Amino acid sequence: MSGLGAILLAGGRATRVGGAVKPLFGVGGRSLLQVAVEAVRDAGAHPITVAAPVLDPTADVDWVREDPPFGGPVAGIVAALGSWTDDPEWTFVLACDLPRADLAVERLVEAKSLQPVDVEGVCLADGSSRPQWLTGVYRTGALRQAASGLPDRGRDLPVRALLADLAVAVVAAPDATDDVDTWEDLGRAKERFDG
Repeated sequence: MSGLGAILLAGGRATRVGGAVKPLFGVGGRSLLQVAVEAVRDAGAHPITVAAPVLDPTADVDWVREDPPFGGPVAGIVAALGSWTDDPEWTFVLACDLPRADLAVERLVEAKSLQPVDVEGVCLADGSSRPQWLTGVYRTGALRQAASGLPDRGRDLPVRALLADLAVAVVAAPDATDDVDTWEDLGRAKERFDG
């Protein structure tokens, strides 16, 4: 059993960018998917499971898909947990739209080490202090227990339905939570990292 695992969410519809495959957007010479995979791998995560169709056959990760597809992030998390046979103590849960996934993971690891033993998760908050539940690290046992009570394997449920009963510490990290949801966001990220 390893101390850390990772579930990366990369299978959404990306409606705000016309259905483009956001995790494959290039920023700073790497795809957003590569940034996320490298960030959790550098933190020692194993297993690393991407909830999505196979987007990059060269990536050294496990792929899983919720059934039916496009069930939302909670369904992706439930599917990934269902594919694991040996649970790590903690699990990163990251959306693959973070140009600074490396910084997000660094902040999560640091914040996790400062929490009391009864904390079941840590997530980062954006510049408006809003928790970004899909930029977090959670006790795998607590995630499993929460997932076990969800109807329809979590399909179309909001993330708070999975995490509402967990003791989650929220840590401000606006510099690590900027994501790419729109073409404008992508343009800003490219200016910042490709310039």
